[in-house]
Amino acid sequence: MIATFSKTNATAATLTKNRTEGSVVPSSGMCVTCVDGCIGMCEIGKSAYRGHEVIYPQPFGVITTAAEKAYPVDYSHFSIMGTATGAHGVPADSDKAIFPAVNLEVRFGRDKGIKFRRPWIIPGIGSTNIAKNNWEGLAIGAALAGTGLTIGENVVGMDPDAVFKDGRVVDTVDLKRRVQLYKEHQRDGYGAIVVQANIEDTRLGTHEYAIEKLGVECVELKWGQGAKNIGGEVKIRDLAKAQTLHKRGYLVLPDPTLPEVIKEYERGTFKEFERHSRVGMVTEESFAARIEALRKAGAKYIFLKTGAYRPADLARAVMFASRYKLDLLTVDGAGGGTGMSPWRMMNEWGMPPVYLHSLLYRYAKRLADRGEYVPALAVAGGFAFEDQIFKGLAMGAPFVKLVGMARAPIAAAMVGKTIGRTIDENQVPVYVERFGTSKEEIFVTAGQLRRELGEKAFEKLPTGALGLYTYYERLDQGLRQLMAGSRKFAVEYLSRDDLAALTREAADVSGIRYIMDVDQEEVDSILG
Repeated sequence: MIATFSKTNATAATLTKNRTEGSVVPSSGMCVTCVDGCIGMCEIGKSAYRGHEVIYPQPFGVITTAAEKAYPVDYSHFSIMGTATGAHGVPADSDKAIFPAVNLEVRFGRDKGIKFRRPWIIPGIGSTNIAKNNWEGLAIGAALAGTGLTIGENVVGMDPDAVFKDGRVVDTVDLKRRVQLYKEHQRDGYGAIVVQANIEDTRLGTHEYAIEKLGVECVELKWGQGAKNIGGEVKIRDLAKAQTLHKRGYLVLPDPTLPEVIKEYERGTFKEFERHSRVGMVTEESFAARIEALRKAGAKYIFLKTGAYRPADLARAVMFASRYKLDLLTVDGAGGGTGMSPWRMMNEWGMPPVYLHSLLYRYAKRLADRGEYVPALAVAGGFAFEDQIFKGLAMGAPFVKLVGMARAPIAAAMVGKTIGRTIDENQVPVYVERFGTSKEEIFVTAGQLRRELGEKAFEKLPTGALGLYTYYERLDQGLRQLMAGSRKFAVEYLSRDDLAALTREAADVSGIRYIMDVDQEEVDSILG
């Protein structure tokens, strides 16, 4: 039996460890013997000399992070149910009911005008360095794959080259680049580039600019995310940039305009400023007004993303999305990925994915049963593989149309980029070299893309995009195989009956049948 669900005081996320790693107090995470003379390698010890810096995962800008807390119920507590009979979506014919015949396309939005080749989306990658430095691979790879990509919060506010007039953005470099990279590689109208806005973005007019100047059709309001229950934050190592962001209205700590702070920074007392976004204040009146303003500005599709807040807030998000006819609602469970969020907050706040997504289904069904509009739903929070995607879609069927993933796609893009660099340097690692030393030999999708795009376009592809596209190809085939095994040959046929709960607790939380009770009525009719 698990004594504690949490791991405390020592983690790779904050670059800390226990002196007595084999003997640790479960509740505090402290060494059983805390000795006078220790240099302070644990979080308590490191906090004694670096203070608030240890709140955040480290090192900033080159990592993504997700919580390591073990929740009582997660998606591994459910099993996918297969069957030996029938087929949904194709004839029940062994020559036709083959896994390549599974249709993964989804259409959503009030007019069903948004079409994805695969049922997943990257739900908000914003102003962190990890996003900016890998955007080329993410944008091009997602566009080629025909799936969605969301430009997260604070991109405009963080752009040193952005131009403002009367406090509103009139030109950008970074946001324009991010949108254009995606649009230039879209194929046959599949996928979507989405621009997200938090309170600072709204004040700066980010959505209006994206719609009017960049031709963006999909915009998203952000209430929150799974990794934290406060606004977004990044670290700034440049004094001038910290002062610029302070001037643009962000909360910057310590205050980079104070003479004494400037002196401390120049002296090396600290090396990084923190830039924080404010928390929004949701009211129906302000929400309705903002939706109306966006539609007047020309937004074709409006999304909402919310985080792992308490059940009443989830109900509020579902009701508002229904009442104001939004096109997509994304619900992100606790512990989700981040470029920078407080580490203890990531682990100890909010509704975990299975709990949150189970409530989401219940709330959506209540509205549907009354004949009310239910927007397309997306679920997020720790998804990375095809079995998890299947479970997320089935858990929320028929309302959930997409699964949101960020850390896993970023990882694929980063690996692709890194392999490309080793190819250019003629230093391909032995682990990779067994497959070859060129893009064509290493990336299994290279031949397909070369045929589809042509020689010239293929040669221009960054290897980060190849990494993401190839990872998506694996998810594509893996999901088709799982769906074929359940005899579901299109996403629309997935249902909650395709899952079974492995424990009574998982059944109680989700409303999914306990595995020993599955098909009981049909079993009785067969056996008599």
